[in-house]
Amino acid sequence: MVERLVPDELWELFQRVVPEAPSRPHGGRRRHGDREVLAAIVFVATSGCPWQQLPTASFGPSGAMAHRRFAQWTKARVWAKLHRLVLDELGSRGELDGSRCDRVGEHAGPEKGDLTGPNPVDRGKYGSKIHLITERTGLPLSVGISGANLRDSQALIPLVKGIPPIRSRRGPRRRKPNKLHADKGYDYSHLRQWLRERRITHRIARKGIETSKRLGRHRWTIERTMAWLAGRRRLHRRYERKAEHFLAFTSIACTLICYRRLTK
Repeated sequence: MVERLVPDELWELFQRVVPEAPSRPHGGRRRHGDREVLAAIVFVATSGCPWQQLPTASFGPSGAMAHRRFAQWTKARVWAKLHRLVLDELGSRGELDGSRCDRVGEHAGPEKGDLTGPNPVDRGKYGSKIHLITERTGLPLSVGISGANLRDSQALIPLVKGIPPIRSRRGPRRRKPNKLHADKGYDYSHLRQWLRERRITHRIARKGIETSKRLGRHRWTIERTMAWLAGRRRLHRRYERKAEHFLAFTSIACTLICYRRLTK
């Protein structure tokens, strides 16, 4: 089970970002290995299993221990670093196409906690929204969360700034896409101006002028990515009160999506 959820290549990448275990001069309980704990966290992310119902016989660490380690690694920004490492591996192999990026927002909830708000499309139930930028083939490059009542347009600039400098097969690291596609929810002059200043060609649908069908030729790629995210059942609704924990599970899901491309 552990080797299936955390293959050798993923484990090697994880070892490069996980902080060293603290020393225990006074002894205490045996510390479970990081690989077993990581497998338990991946199991929770993909199956939606509550921490309390984690099958200890399959992994070793209890749900409480796995959750505690998850919180420690989240605080150390391990998941964002791991996602970037996987993107670097893909970039060095020429598996990323940054010639065009797509942008989307998707609701997750309902729940109350940090970064939640009334969902305008679900009778005002409190929930969160996942914001995503993908490259041309649908691999997630940058991810963020917000309250469900935040306008998609307000997340565009932070997401573009959040794209990490990614290795490429030749030349310097790539920090921005050549072109960005977005729907009518981003039809604002200040966003177009901001993108032009950074030499990013924008293709944003104009309200009252263009139909959604024209952008539909490209939108299917990011809709497929959202379906991939939905396959990680921990994201079906928000169980975590802390926003950083929900963002961590979103980053884990994006990492697994990108890692799957590495193994093809």
